[in-house]
Amino acid sequence: MPLTIATWNINSVRLRIGLVEKLAAEYQPDVICLQETKTPDDRFPLKEAAKFGYPHAAIHGQKGYHGVAILSKHPFEDVSRQGFCDMGDARHISVVLGREAGLAAPLTIHNFYIPAGGDIPDPELNDKFRHKLAFLDEAIAWEHLHPIDPAARSVLVGDLNIAPLETDVWSHKQLLDVVSHTPIEVERLARLQAAGGWVDVMRHFVPPQEKLYTWWSYRAADWSASNKGRRLDHVWATPALAPTARAMTVLRDARGWERPSDHVPVVVTFDA
Repeated sequence: MPLTIATWNINSVRLRIGLVEKLAAEYQPDVICLQETKTPDDRFPLKEAAKFGYPHAAIHGQKGYHGVAILSKHPFEDVSRQGFCDMGDARHISVVLGREAGLAAPLTIHNFYIPAGGDIPDPELNDKFRHKLAFLDEAIAWEHLHPIDPAARSVLVGDLNIAPLETDVWSHKQLLDVVSHTPIEVERLARLQAAGGWVDVMRHFVPPQEKLYTWWSYRAADWSASNKGRRLDHVWATPALAPTARAMTVLRDARGWERPSDHVPVVVTFDA
């Protein structure tokens, strides 16, 4: 059966739940993975999500910062949350979909919000950057991201806050010393991807030599005209699942919606 998954850094779900509803109405994803929800669990707009078709929700939030959530049309077989760096941050949640979701075999979805890392790309001078690198090191070592079974069906999505390829940023030369595209971050992300044999599904549809962005800064006077974007949002799949990806869309127009997030949704459909 086709399974459509959307991932979106919503930058405050309570402020922008109407935009999530717009995404749901226009694209009808089976699963919506959100990052930077910025709300404790008891204030998450669950009733609103259920009203527009997502009665099942796995949430991991905190007041004012970070936070991840997975909204689904289908029930979950399992939900888990992983902490990193002993910070108490809500930056990961995963679910398992199975027979009740109409799938012949279980499928795990990991939803991540990796730390942004601040402005100075030096772990000695910037605690936020040191935290980002430590977070990546722990994720690389986390065995649950190392599927051993060649038939394992898993997806890893989220705002990974790293644009790894030269074509994932508007200017490779100008951003080499800018957090999100520095060599040390790119190397860490490559190690995380290699540790699980993860396949970059977005680049299956848009070749690596072509520009691809999912984020445009609020600071730009005209984000569309300047088009100084970065690809900070990613969809990875295990080798067994990746070949079943049949469609991918980056919803660039969402950056121009009323009171938008600075990120846009990415929607991928698998024959799951």
